[in-house]
Amino acid sequence: MGNRQKLLNFLRPDPAVAACSPRSFSSSSASVSDDDSYSSSPSRYGGSSTPPTPKSPWAHLPGLAAEPGATGLIASLEKEDGHVYSLAATGDVLYTGTDSRNVRVWRDQRELAGFRTASGLVKAIVVADDGRIFTGHQDGKVRVWRADADNPAAHHQVGSLPKLRDYLKSAVNPASYVETQRKGRHRAVWLRHSDAVSSLSLDEGAGLLYSASWDRTFKVWRVSDSKCLESVSAHDDAVNTVAAAGFDSVVFTGSADGTVKVWRREPAAKKGDATKHVLEKVLRKGEGAVTAIAVSTEDRVVYAGSSDGLVTYWYWVDGEARYGGVLKGHKMAVMCLAVAGNVVVSGSADRTLCAWRRDGAEHACLGVLAGHAGPVKCVAMDEEAAAGPGGDRRFVVYSGSLDGSVKVWRLSEAPEPPVTERTAGPPSQAWRGRPATAPSYETTAEQKRVAAA
Repeated sequence: MGNRQKLLNFLRPDPAVAACSPRSFSSSSASVSDDDSYSSSPSRYGGSSTPPTPKSPWAHLPGLAAEPGATGLIASLEKEDGHVYSLAATGDVLYTGTDSRNVRVWRDQRELAGFRTASGLVKAIVVADDGRIFTGHQDGKVRVWRADADNPAAHHQVGSLPKLRDYLKSAVNPASYVETQRKGRHRAVWLRHSDAVSSLSLDEGAGLLYSASWDRTFKVWRVSDSKCLESVSAHDDAVNTVAAAGFDSVVFTGSADGTVKVWRREPAAKKGDATKHVLEKVLRKGEGAVTAIAVSTEDRVVYAGSSDGLVTYWYWVDGEARYGGVLKGHKMAVMCLAVAGNVVVSGSADRTLCAWRRDGAEHACLGVLAGHAGPVKCVAMDEEAAAGPGGDRRFVVYSGSLDGSVKVWRLSEAPEPPVTERTAGPPSQAWRGRPATAPSYETTAEQKRVAAA
Protein backbone atom coordinates (compact mmCIF):
# COMPACT_ATOMS: atom_id res chain seq x y z
CA MET A 1 0.00 0.00 0.00
CA GLY A 2 1.37 3.43 -0.94
CA ASN A 3 2.21 6.05 1.67
CA ARG A 4 -0.64 8.29 0.53
CA GLN A 5 -3.19 5.52 0.92
CA LYS A 6 -1.79 4.57 4.35
CA LEU A 7 -2.12 8.16 5.50
CA LEU A 8 -5.70 8.32 4.29
CA ASN A 9 -6.50 5.12 6.15
CA PHE A 10 -4.87 6.54 9.26
CA LEU A 11 -6.92 9.73 9.26
CA ARG A 12 -10.26 8.83 7.74
CA PRO A 13 -13.27 8.14 9.94
CA ASP A 14 -14.31 4.56 10.55
CA PRO A 15 -17.91 4.16 9.35
CA ALA A 16 -18.46 1.24 11.72
CA VAL A 17 -17.67 3.18 14.90
CA ALA A 18 -20.82 3.58 16.91
CA ALA A 19 -20.40 1.54 20.05
CA CYS A 20 -19.49 4.25 22.53
CA SER A 21 -22.37 6.60 21.98
CA PRO A 22 -24.69 6.22 24.99
CA ARG A 23 -23.24 9.30 26.63
CA SER A 24 -21.18 11.76 24.68
CA PHE A 25 -19.59 14.16 27.19
CA SER A 26 -19.04 16.05 23.63
CA SER A 27 26.98 6.00 10.93
CA SER A 28 29.50 4.79 11.51
CA SER A 29 30.98 7.69 13.43
CA ALA A 30 30.44 8.07 17.12
CA SER A 31 28.63 11.21 18.16
CA VAL A 32 27.92 12.60 21.59
CA SER A 33 25.14 15.09 22.26
CA ASP A 34 25.65 18.15 24.38
CA ASP A 35 24.27 16.70 27.60
CA ASP A 36 26.29 13.47 27.81
CA SER A 37 28.58 15.16 30.29
CA TYR A 38 25.64 16.32 32.36
CA SER A 39 26.09 18.59 35.33
CA SER A 40 24.92 17.87 38.85
CA SER A 41 23.59 21.40 39.20
CA PRO A 42 19.82 21.88 39.23
CA SER A 43 18.22 22.12 35.83
CA ARG A 44 16.16 25.24 35.32
CA TYR A 45 14.45 26.87 32.41
CA GLY A 46 16.79 29.02 30.40
CA GLY A 47 17.76 30.33 27.00
CA SER A 48 14.97 31.27 24.68
CA SER A 49 12.42 28.96 26.25
CA THR A 50 9.54 30.41 28.18
CA PRO A 51 10.12 30.37 31.95
CA PRO A 52 7.38 29.31 34.32
CA THR A 53 5.19 32.15 35.51
CA PRO A 54 4.58 32.85 39.21
CA LYS A 55 0.86 32.58 38.63
CA SER A 56 -0.34 29.12 37.81
CA PRO A 57 -1.94 28.82 34.36
CA TRP A 58 -4.32 26.10 35.53
CA ALA A 59 -7.75 27.43 34.76
CA HIS A 60 -10.45 26.18 37.13
CA LEU A 61 -13.80 26.26 35.45
CA PRO A 62 -16.66 26.99 37.85
CA GLY A 63 -19.64 24.68 37.52
CA LEU A 64 -17.75 21.79 35.94
CA ALA A 65 -17.61 18.73 38.18
CA ALA A 66 -18.41 21.04 41.07
CA GLU A 67 -20.16 18.33 43.09
CA PRO A 68 -17.80 16.06 45.05
CA GLY A 69 -18.84 12.93 43.18
CA ALA A 70 -19.57 14.41 39.77
CA THR A 71 -17.88 13.25 36.60
CA GLY A 72 -16.45 15.95 34.37
CA LEU A 73 -13.68 18.44 33.77
CA ILE A 74 -11.73 19.61 36.82
CA ALA A 75 -9.10 21.89 35.30
CA SER A 76 -7.48 22.88 32.02
CA LEU A 77 -3.92 23.99 31.26
CA GLU A 78 -3.35 26.05 28.17
CA LYS A 79 0.08 27.58 27.71
CA GLU A 80 2.31 28.36 24.76
CA ASP A 81 4.77 25.55 25.34
CA GLY A 82 4.31 23.43 22.23
CA HIS A 83 2.33 20.30 21.50
CA VAL A 84 1.95 17.96 24.49
CA TYR A 85 3.44 14.58 23.56
CA SER A 86 3.86 12.85 26.93
CA LEU A 87 2.79 12.92 30.53
CA ALA A 88 3.13 10.84 33.68
CA ALA A 89 1.20 11.03 36.94
CA THR A 90 2.39 9.81 40.30
CA GLY A 91 0.41 10.68 43.39
CA ASP A 92 -0.38 14.38 43.28
CA VAL A 93 2.49 15.17 40.86
CA LEU A 94 2.08 15.46 37.10
CA TYR A 95 4.93 15.64 34.55
CA THR A 96 4.26 16.97 31.06
CA GLY A 97 6.60 16.83 28.07
CA THR A 98 6.28 18.80 24.86
CA ASP A 99 8.11 19.49 21.62
CA SER A 100 9.84 22.37 23.39
CA ARG A 101 12.87 21.65 25.59
CA ASN A 102 10.90 21.91 28.80
CA VAL A 103 9.37 19.31 31.06
CA ARG A 104 6.93 20.89 33.46
CA VAL A 105 6.12 19.57 36.92
CA TRP A 106 2.74 20.19 38.54
CA ARG A 107 1.51 19.51 42.05
CA ASP A 108 -2.07 19.93 43.15
CA GLN A 109 -2.79 21.48 39.75
CA ARG A 110 -0.24 24.25 40.29
CA GLU A 111 3.12 24.62 38.62
CA LEU A 112 5.85 23.35 40.93
CA ALA A 113 8.96 23.23 38.78
CA GLY A 114 10.42 22.55 35.38
CA PHE A 115 13.59 21.22 33.84
CA ARG A 116 15.11 21.69 30.44
CA THR A 117 16.43 18.89 28.27
CA ALA A 118 19.00 18.94 25.48
CA SER A 119 16.55 17.42 23.02
CA GLY A 120 13.58 19.34 21.73
CA LEU A 121 10.91 16.64 21.77
CA VAL A 122 9.99 14.68 24.91
CA LYS A 123 8.11 11.66 23.59
CA ALA A 124 7.79 9.54 26.74
CA ILE A 125 7.95 9.93 30.52
CA VAL A 126 7.88 7.30 33.28
CA VAL A 127 8.52 7.69 37.01
CA ALA A 128 10.15 4.94 39.09
CA ASP A 129 9.17 4.06 42.63
CA ASP A 130 12.46 5.51 43.90
CA GLY A 131 11.58 8.93 42.44
CA ARG A 132 13.77 8.86 39.35
CA ILE A 133 12.18 10.28 36.20
CA PHE A 134 13.02 8.72 32.83
CA THR A 135 12.35 10.71 29.65
CA GLY A 136 12.56 9.40 26.09
CA HIS A 137 13.53 11.76 23.29
CA GLN A 138 13.54 12.34 19.57
CA ASP A 139 17.35 12.05 19.49
CA GLY A 140 17.18 8.39 20.53
CA LYS A 141 18.32 8.89 24.12
CA VAL A 142 16.75 8.23 27.48
CA ARG A 143 17.58 10.79 30.16
CA VAL A 144 17.35 10.31 33.90
CA TRP A 145 16.31 12.99 36.40
CA ARG A 146 15.77 13.33 40.12
CA ALA A 147 14.19 16.00 42.28
CA ASP A 148 16.38 17.55 44.96
CA ALA A 149 15.65 16.02 48.36
CA ASP A 150 15.71 19.43 50.06
CA ASN A 151 14.05 21.37 47.26
CA PRO A 152 11.44 19.47 45.25
CA ALA A 153 11.27 22.36 42.79
CA ALA A 154 14.87 21.70 41.67
CA HIS A 155 15.53 18.77 39.33
CA HIS A 156 18.96 17.35 38.44
CA GLN A 157 19.92 15.24 35.48
CA VAL A 158 21.59 12.24 37.09
CA GLY A 159 22.29 10.19 34.00
CA SER A 160 21.47 9.19 30.47
CA LEU A 161 20.97 5.87 28.74
CA PRO A 162 23.32 4.62 27.56
CA LYS A 163 25.97 5.95 29.91
CA LEU A 164 28.70 7.88 28.12
CA ARG A 165 31.39 5.50 29.34
CA ASP A 166 29.55 2.46 28.00
CA TYR A 167 28.78 4.17 24.70
CA LEU A 168 32.38 5.24 24.05
CA LYS A 169 33.63 1.76 24.94
CA SER A 170 31.30 0.24 22.37
CA ALA A 171 31.97 2.90 19.74
CA VAL A 172 35.63 1.89 19.35
CA ASN A 173 34.66 -1.72 18.65
CA PRO A 174 33.65 -2.31 15.00
CA ALA A 175 31.58 -5.31 16.09
CA SER A 176 29.28 -2.99 18.06
CA TYR A 177 27.85 -1.39 14.91
CA VAL A 178 24.61 -2.52 13.36
CA GLU A 179 22.75 -1.58 10.19
CA THR A 180 20.02 1.01 10.57
CA GLN A 181 17.06 2.08 8.47
CA ARG A 182 17.54 5.77 9.16
CA LYS A 183 18.11 7.90 6.09
CA GLY A 184 21.66 9.23 5.87
CA ARG A 185 22.85 7.07 8.75
CA HIS A 186 23.39 3.47 7.72
CA ARG A 187 25.33 2.19 10.75
CA ALA A 188 25.14 2.95 14.45
CA VAL A 189 26.28 1.56 17.79
CA TRP A 190 23.68 -0.98 18.96
CA LEU A 191 23.78 0.45 22.47
CA ARG A 192 21.90 3.58 21.51
CA HIS A 193 18.67 3.91 19.60
CA SER A 194 19.30 5.25 16.10
CA ASP A 195 15.90 6.91 15.88
CA ALA A 196 13.33 8.47 18.17
CA VAL A 197 12.42 6.80 21.46
CA SER A 198 8.67 6.40 21.14
CA SER A 199 7.72 4.68 24.40
CA LEU A 200 9.04 3.70 27.85
CA SER A 201 7.81 1.09 30.30
CA LEU A 202 9.06 0.07 33.74
CA ASP A 203 8.97 -3.40 35.26
CA GLU A 204 9.65 -2.47 38.87
CA GLY A 205 9.59 -6.06 40.09
CA ALA A 206 12.29 -7.12 37.64
CA GLY A 207 14.22 -3.87 37.96
CA LEU A 208 14.07 -3.27 34.20
CA LEU A 209 13.25 -0.36 31.92
CA TYR A 210 12.07 -1.00 28.37
CA SER A 211 12.49 1.57 25.59
CA ALA A 212 10.83 1.30 22.18
CA SER A 213 12.01 3.17 19.12
CA TRP A 214 11.27 4.02 15.52
CA ASP A 215 14.53 2.17 14.72
CA ARG A 216 12.40 -1.03 14.90
CA THR A 217 13.92 -2.26 18.17
CA PHE A 218 13.24 -2.25 21.84
CA LYS A 219 16.04 -2.18 24.39
CA VAL A 220 16.22 -3.52 27.93
CA TRP A 221 17.97 -1.49 30.63
CA ARG A 222 18.86 -2.53 34.17
CA VAL A 223 17.61 0.26 36.37
CA SER A 224 20.14 -0.27 39.18
CA ASP A 225 23.23 0.55 37.08
CA SER A 226 21.78 1.92 33.79
CA LYS A 227 23.33 -0.93 31.81
CA CYS A 228 21.82 -1.95 28.49
CA LEU A 229 21.22 -5.69 28.77
CA GLU A 230 19.70 -6.37 25.38
CA SER A 231 18.57 -4.89 22.08
CA VAL A 232 15.79 -6.76 20.30
CA SER A 233 15.03 -6.33 16.60
CA ALA A 234 11.32 -6.57 17.17
CA HIS A 235 9.37 -5.44 14.10
CA ASP A 236 9.52 -4.71 10.38
CA ASP A 237 8.66 -1.07 10.99
CA ALA A 238 8.71 1.57 13.71
CA VAL A 239 7.96 0.31 17.22
CA ASN A 240 5.39 2.75 18.58
CA THR A 241 4.72 1.29 22.00
CA VAL A 242 6.09 -1.14 24.60
CA ALA A 243 4.41 -2.34 27.78
CA ALA A 244 5.84 -4.61 30.47
CA ALA A 245 2.98 -6.75 31.73
CA GLY A 246 4.13 -7.16 35.32
CA PHE A 247 3.26 -10.88 35.21
CA ASP A 248 4.73 -14.06 33.69
CA SER A 249 7.86 -12.15 32.51
CA VAL A 250 6.09 -10.98 29.35
CA VAL A 251 6.38 -7.74 27.39
CA PHE A 252 4.07 -6.47 24.64
CA THR A 253 5.13 -4.36 21.65
CA GLY A 254 3.09 -2.63 18.97
CA SER A 255 4.33 -1.34 15.63
CA ALA A 256 3.52 0.63 12.53
CA ASP A 257 3.71 -2.71 10.72
CA GLY A 258 0.29 -3.48 12.19
CA THR A 259 1.35 -6.19 14.64
CA VAL A 260 1.19 -6.71 18.38
CA LYS A 261 3.84 -9.13 19.65
CA VAL A 262 4.36 -10.93 22.95
CA TRP A 263 7.92 -11.39 24.20
CA ARG A 264 8.90 -13.59 27.13
CA ARG A 265 11.97 -12.90 29.26
CA GLU A 266 13.96 -16.05 29.84
CA PRO A 267 15.66 -16.52 33.24
CA ALA A 268 19.32 -15.47 33.31
CA ALA A 269 21.81 -18.29 33.80
CA LYS A 270 23.33 -16.41 36.70
CA LYS A 271 22.86 -13.13 38.49
CA GLY A 272 24.14 -10.16 36.48
CA ASP A 273 23.84 -11.87 33.09
CA ALA A 274 22.22 -10.12 30.17
CA THR A 275 18.55 -10.79 29.57
CA LYS A 276 17.13 -12.69 26.63
CA HIS A 277 13.67 -12.01 25.27
CA VAL A 278 12.14 -14.49 22.84
CA LEU A 279 9.10 -14.03 20.66
CA GLU A 280 6.19 -15.92 22.15
CA LYS A 281 3.30 -14.99 19.90
CA VAL A 282 1.96 -12.46 17.40
CA LEU A 283 -1.36 -11.32 18.82
CA ARG A 284 -2.48 -9.07 16.00
CA LYS A 285 -1.80 -8.59 12.31
CA GLY A 286 -3.50 -5.78 10.45
CA GLU A 287 -3.26 -2.86 8.07
CA GLY A 288 -3.65 -0.20 10.76
CA ALA A 289 -0.58 0.85 12.74
CA VAL A 290 -0.58 -0.14 16.41
CA THR A 291 -0.15 3.08 18.33
CA ALA A 292 -0.65 2.27 22.02
CA ILE A 293 -0.70 -0.65 24.46
CA ALA A 294 -1.86 -0.67 28.08
CA VAL A 295 -1.99 -3.59 30.52
CA SER A 296 -4.19 -4.17 33.55
CA THR A 297 -1.67 -6.10 35.64
CA GLU A 298 -4.10 -7.02 38.38
CA ASP A 299 -6.77 -8.44 36.06
CA ARG A 300 -4.35 -9.54 33.32
CA VAL A 301 -6.05 -7.77 30.43
CA VAL A 302 -4.09 -6.30 27.48
CA TYR A 303 -5.42 -3.42 25.37
CA ALA A 304 -4.02 -2.26 22.02
CA GLY A 305 -5.10 0.89 20.18
CA SER A 306 -4.65 1.27 16.44
CA SER A 307 -4.92 3.76 13.62
CA ASP A 308 -8.29 2.38 12.52
CA GLY A 309 -9.89 3.85 15.64
CA LEU A 310 -10.30 0.51 17.44
CA VAL A 311 -9.13 -0.82 20.80
CA THR A 312 -8.57 -4.60 20.76
CA TYR A 313 -8.22 -6.51 24.00
CA TRP A 314 -7.07 -9.94 25.17
CA TYR A 315 -7.31 -11.79 28.46
CA TRP A 316 -4.16 -13.49 29.76
CA VAL A 317 -5.29 -16.91 31.00
CA ASP A 318 -3.10 -19.87 31.97
CA GLY A 319 0.00 -18.26 30.52
CA GLU A 320 -1.41 -17.29 27.13
CA ALA A 321 -3.47 -14.54 25.55
CA ARG A 322 -7.09 -15.18 24.60
CA TYR A 323 -8.92 -12.80 22.32
CA GLY A 324 -11.55 -10.76 24.13
CA GLY A 325 -13.05 -8.36 21.61
CA VAL A 326 -12.93 -4.86 20.15
CA LEU A 327 -14.01 -1.52 21.60
CA LYS A 328 -15.44 0.84 19.00
CA GLY A 329 -15.61 4.40 20.16
CA HIS A 330 -13.52 6.63 17.92
CA LYS A 331 -13.88 8.06 14.44
CA MET A 332 -10.13 8.42 13.92
CA ALA A 333 -6.87 6.83 15.11
CA VAL A 334 -6.41 5.84 18.73
CA MET A 335 -3.22 7.55 19.91
CA CYS A 336 -2.97 6.63 23.60
CA LEU A 337 -4.36 4.32 26.29
CA ALA A 338 -4.41 4.22 30.10
CA VAL A 339 -5.76 1.65 32.56
CA ALA A 340 -6.58 1.91 36.26
CA GLY A 341 -8.66 -0.59 38.17
CA ASN A 342 -11.41 -1.85 35.89
CA VAL A 343 -11.51 1.31 33.78
CA VAL A 344 -9.69 1.91 30.49
CA VAL A 345 -9.47 5.29 28.72
CA SER A 346 -8.47 5.84 25.10
CA GLY A 347 -7.43 9.12 23.46
CA SER A 348 -7.79 9.75 19.76
CA ALA A 349 -6.95 11.93 16.80
CA ASP A 350 -10.66 12.75 16.73
CA ARG A 351 -9.98 15.01 19.78
CA THR A 352 -11.94 12.93 22.27
CA LEU A 353 -11.34 10.35 24.99
CA CYS A 354 -13.54 7.27 25.46
CA ALA A 355 -13.94 5.72 28.91
CA TRP A 356 -14.91 2.07 29.42
CA ARG A 357 -15.68 -0.01 32.50
CA ARG A 358 -14.76 -3.69 32.43
CA ASP A 359 -17.36 -6.01 33.94
CA GLY A 360 -16.00 -9.54 33.76
CA ALA A 361 -15.84 -10.47 30.09
CA GLU A 362 -17.79 -7.40 28.96
CA HIS A 363 -17.06 -3.69 28.64
CA ALA A 364 -19.57 -0.90 29.17
CA CYS A 365 -19.01 2.55 27.74
CA LEU A 366 -18.97 5.19 30.47
CA GLY A 367 -18.93 8.05 27.98
CA VAL A 368 -16.85 10.38 25.87
CA LEU A 369 -14.69 13.22 27.23
CA ALA A 370 -14.73 16.06 24.72
CA GLY A 371 -12.99 19.41 25.01
CA HIS A 372 -9.62 19.30 23.24
CA ALA A 373 -9.18 21.27 20.02
CA GLY A 374 -6.55 18.89 18.65
CA PRO A 375 -5.63 15.19 18.65
CA VAL A 376 -5.26 13.63 22.11
CA LYS A 377 -1.67 12.35 22.15
CA CYS A 378 -1.19 11.09 25.71
CA VAL A 379 -3.29 10.05 28.69
CA ALA A 380 -2.67 8.94 32.27
CA MET A 381 -5.00 8.10 35.10
CA ASP A 382 -4.97 7.31 38.80
CA GLU A 383 -7.55 6.22 41.31
CA GLU A 384 -8.72 8.75 43.88
CA ALA A 385 -8.18 7.79 47.51
CA ALA A 386 -11.72 8.71 48.49
CA ALA A 387 -14.60 6.76 47.01
CA GLY A 388 -17.54 8.51 45.43
CA PRO A 389 -21.16 8.43 46.58
CA GLY A 390 -22.28 4.88 47.21
CA GLY A 391 -18.70 3.68 47.44
CA ASP A 392 -18.10 3.88 43.69
CA ARG A 393 -14.47 4.10 42.62
CA ARG A 394 -13.40 7.40 41.10
CA PHE A 395 -10.44 8.21 38.91
CA VAL A 396 -8.49 11.29 37.85
CA VAL A 397 -7.72 11.32 34.13
CA TYR A 398 -5.02 13.55 32.60
CA SER A 399 -5.05 14.13 28.85
CA GLY A 400 -2.44 15.93 26.75
CA SER A 401 -3.14 17.15 23.25
CA LEU A 402 -1.41 18.45 20.17
CA ASP A 403 -3.50 21.59 20.72
CA GLY A 404 -0.95 22.41 23.48
CA SER A 405 -3.29 21.84 26.42
CA VAL A 406 -3.52 19.41 29.31
CA LYS A 407 -6.92 18.68 30.79
CA VAL A 408 -7.80 17.05 34.10
CA TRP A 409 -11.01 15.06 34.41
CA ARG A 410 -12.81 13.25 37.20
CA LEU A 411 -14.32 9.94 36.16
CA SER A 412 -16.64 7.70 38.14
CA GLU A 413 -17.04 4.01 37.33
CA ALA A 414 -20.71 4.25 38.19
CA PRO A 415 -23.04 4.81 35.24
CA GLU A 416 -24.89 8.09 35.38
CA PRO A 417 -27.81 9.52 33.42
CA PRO A 418 -26.85 12.00 30.71
CA VAL A 419 -25.91 15.36 32.16
CA THR A 420 -25.93 18.79 30.64
CA GLU A 421 -23.14 21.32 30.61
CA ARG A 422 -23.08 23.40 33.73
CA THR A 423 -22.15 26.48 31.80
CA ALA A 424 -24.25 29.04 30.05
CA GLY A 425 -25.58 28.04 26.67
CA PRO A 426 -27.78 25.41 25.14
CA PRO A 427 -27.98 21.99 26.83
CA SER A 428 -25.44 19.38 25.76
CA GLN A 429 -24.60 15.82 26.73
CA ALA A 430 -20.89 16.50 26.42
CA TRP A 431 -18.35 16.93 29.19
CA ARG A 432 -16.52 19.88 27.75
CA GLY A 433 -13.78 22.19 28.87
CA ARG A 434 -15.50 25.16 27.29
CA PRO A 435 -17.90 25.69 24.41
CA ALA A 436 -15.71 26.43 21.39
CA THR A 437 -15.47 25.65 17.74
CA ALA A 438 -12.34 23.61 17.09
CA PRO A 439 -10.10 24.87 14.30
CA SER A 440 -9.19 22.58 11.45
CA TYR A 441 -6.14 20.55 12.47
CA GLU A 442 -3.38 19.78 10.03
CA THR A 443 -1.80 16.35 9.97
CA THR A 444 1.29 16.40 12.18
CA ALA A 445 4.68 15.05 11.19
CA GLU A 446 4.27 12.24 13.73
CA GLN A 447 0.92 11.18 12.31
CA LYS A 448 2.46 11.05 8.87
CA ARG A 449 5.44 9.10 10.16
CA VAL A 450 3.36 6.50 11.98
CA ALA A 451 0.96 6.11 9.10
CA ALA A 452 3.52 6.01 6.29
CA ALA A 453 6.22 4.05 8.09
